[in-house]
Amino acid sequence: MISKKYIINIILLSIIAIIFNACASPLSWPDAPLYKFAEYENEKSDVDDVDIVKSQIVGHYAHYDVVSYVDSTTKTPMLTFIISYGFTDFYLDSLGNLIQSDRFVRASHKINQKNISSEFSDKSVQAIKPRHHEVELSKENGKWQIYRAPTPSLLGINDDPAKPLSKDRNDPNLTDPDGDGNPGVTVKINIGKIIKGEIYISRREIFTNYLTLNNDGTLTGYVKDDSEQFVIGATHKFLDQESNNKQHPSRGMNPLILVPISDDIDTLEELMEIRDEIFPAEPSFITPQRSKQK
Repeated sequence: MISKKYIINIILLSIIAIIFNACASPLSWPDAPLYKFAEYENEKSDVDDVDIVKSQIVGHYAHYDVVSYVDSTTKTPMLTFIISYGFTDFYLDSLGNLIQSDRFVRASHKINQKNISSEFSDKSVQAIKPRHHEVELSKENGKWQIYRAPTPSLLGINDDPAKPLSKDRNDPNLTDPDGDGNPGVTVKINIGKIIKGEIYISRREIFTNYLTLNNDGTLTGYVKDDSEQFVIGATHKFLDQESNNKQHPSRGMNPLILVPISDDIDTLEELMEIRDEIFPAEPSFITPQRSKQK
């Protein structure tokens, strides 16, 4: 979901799958889609004027997305949810174009291994600079669709975001956005509450948004992720390895939800206070036994 999401979108936990690919009883995906938006699909808009629709969309939104990944470098595939929170703003520029800007404040991670956990600081997430990009509107089957093209942005390195992500560990453009003295952003790893370590990464975030305008003012859809990630280093050699993450192909496993909120709500703490009122519960992996019962 970190810009996942949008973010914000961020692929972090899958790296550690390399050292724990023999873990017993990995959990399974829940059923797709993670959330059902069917109640919106039958509502059609009576508005045909694109300028009126733009004015309806302009505003301040709470942002929530989930991006699902599969790491195929492991004996048993490592499954990961990256769950991102933030704010999305739509505004009109001087030419009347509708512009989308995303700002992320938190990213959490869930994987299908009970004994592996990680921590990615809010400071690192908030280091992702807001992106501004014109969106395209179209009406299909009576519903207005919003498309935001891929907007590359960098995390942990200063460079041209239009270029492929640098794979040079000594690149002078590497930065320390979380301020811990290590290059890139730091992922703290805890394995079985026994092994603790850190992984340092840089990222080139490349997310595409597909959204539908609903009659209640919410925007729902999905995220497509084409991001790049590079492991700069780690505290332990066995953590210092690349992985092969691929986004889950189902749209329903990569949902994006934007809910209009007051302009006064603009901090992580304020967003978390209303989180359960405006967003569904975060997805969870399920045990193989429960999966078979379904």
